[in-house]
Amino acid sequence: MGQQFDSITDAHHQFIENQRLFFVGTATADSRVNISPKGMDSLRVLGPNRVIWLNVTGSGNETAAHVQIDPRMTIMFCAFEGAPVILRLYGQARAIHHTDSDWAELYQQFAPLPGARQIFELTVELVQSSCGMAVPYFDYTGERELLNDWATRKGQDGISDYWLRKNQRSIDGLATGIAELNDVKSD
Repeated sequence: MGQQFDSITDAHHQFIENQRLFFVGTATADSRVNISPKGMDSLRVLGPNRVIWLNVTGSGNETAAHVQIDPRMTIMFCAFEGAPVILRLYGQARAIHHTDSDWAELYQQFAPLPGARQIFELTVELVQSSCGMAVPYFDYTGERELLNDWATRKGQDGISDYWLRKNQRSIDGLATGIAELNDVKSD
């Protein structure tokens, strides 16, 4: 049976820290719903109602486009080992970019990752736990370094060019703000 909480408890925090994978869901009223898997030790719980996660450059930038229009965000964790648990964090999110005054302070919460483009901060309004009895067991065998290797090879200039060419619009045509909010200029 599901339980609801108005904040992240110590037990929730411990569960979150033990997960190697989480999923982020966002949408606007008129866009497709986007659900993205995330990993790379990129999430931190900063308080009972505050979570941040570091977003690295990828093929799309749906979350950034959605949050600018409708800041609703859900983060979901599910246990692939141990006790069966699904944990969802519901709340309001904002994107923090390299040029924002709090970027440096928040970025220090993470080991540097090549291609880092935004930090998302979620103000948690509701925490819901439920059973994960239908979630299968999976064995963790290691991290994929392909994205880090790609971003390292590109370098910051190559990443900036990629943002200009591939990350400025969502699949629904919504502006992501990636160039202007990170002070990236086209040549």
